[in-house]
Amino acid sequence: MKKTLDHILKYPVLPVYYHDDIQTCTEVVNACYQGGIRVFEFVNRGDKAPENFAQLLAYQRKYWPDLLLGIGTIKTAAMAAAYTEIGAEFIVSPVVKEEIADITLKKRILWVPGCMTPTEISMAEDLGAPLVKLFPGDTLGTGFLKSIKPLFPTMRFMPTGGVNPTEESISGWFDAGVSAVGLGSKLFAKPEGATGYGWLADRAKELMGWVNA
Repeated sequence: MKKTLDHILKYPVLPVYYHDDIQTCTEVVNACYQGGIRVFEFVNRGDKAPENFAQLLAYQRKYWPDLLLGIGTIKTAAMAAAYTEIGAEFIVSPVVKEEIADITLKKRILWVPGCMTPTEISMAEDLGAPLVKLFPGDTLGTGFLKSIKPLFPTMRFMPTGGVNPTEESISGWFDAGVSAVGLGSKLFAKPEGATGYGWLADRAKELMGWVNA
């Protein structure tokens, strides 16, 4: 689990993505990888999620050896168990649930629960989660993080929702004290007239540059 967390801290930009079509999924993950992304959160939001995630893991072992592939939108212990069986390297939840902690943390698999209040962050901390997802990030904002961070000096934070692929947004969140950021639809918004996925690789490279700066 520590190795997984250290990898995320080293490469702290997590694309958050789902698509029914495995070819599209593969091309999207590959473009992110070419741009320097080394952690990717596929999400459990469609009927093809388990099948596509398993195929992405197989592809990862062959072509993206240093990429961490995790699964998000995990709301039950059954879902967590199913995806750890498939091979998820970390589990992200929109909620804090002890039953999910029991499945993941006891197997030394990193669990990142979603939190919106100090009480939820405290619950996550008590359950043993070393990193929490601040969700929705756009509602909470950097001011919230700055206010609550002193209460949880050993906890690490990752906002998702409301993180924009701009230097201003990225630097604002990291200056406020986050350890990583998750980016969804705004990261994958294709520029007008663009073809292929070269634009996504370029955007990922830009993001990693801002983070490393």
